[in-house]
Amino acid sequence: MNAYEEYMKGIVKPMREELVRAGFTELTTAEEVKETMDALEGTALIVINSVCGCAAGLARPAVREALNGASEKPDHLLTVFAGQDKEATAQMRDYFPEVPPSSPSIALWKDGQLAYFIPREQIESSEMEQIQVHLSGALEQVCTNE
Repeated sequence: MNAYEEYMKGIVKPMREELVRAGFTELTTAEEVKETMDALEGTALIVINSVCGCAAGLARPAVREALNGASEKPDHLLTVFAGQDKEATAQMRDYFPEVPPSSPSIALWKDGQLAYFIPREQIESSEMEQIQVHLSGALEQVCTNE
């Protein structure tokens, strides 16, 4: 690891831990993503994390708040870190090729397929509370056992 990579590792550590503390499993390699996604059953909330301000001030807080207030919660909470764990992020994005890459972004997965997606454009142009309400509605829709 070079000096820049070591520096960035220290910078992003609290950004990673924010979602891990909220119950997310962080997938850092392409192999972890593939093993997890291929064996996944039920629903999952997947956050493509990022170092940008809209991830810190909007996406991560909105995700935490939506989960805290959710009556319907996903079976799994997963995250990859764009720009840091490049292979893991690329592998995760391979599971929903119909949407352009964007980070941060929020995906809801159900029964082996993408059920809902909130791209960066809908995150950076919104207030945290709007994203929280948006995600809460999507969680209720996708995670309801029918």
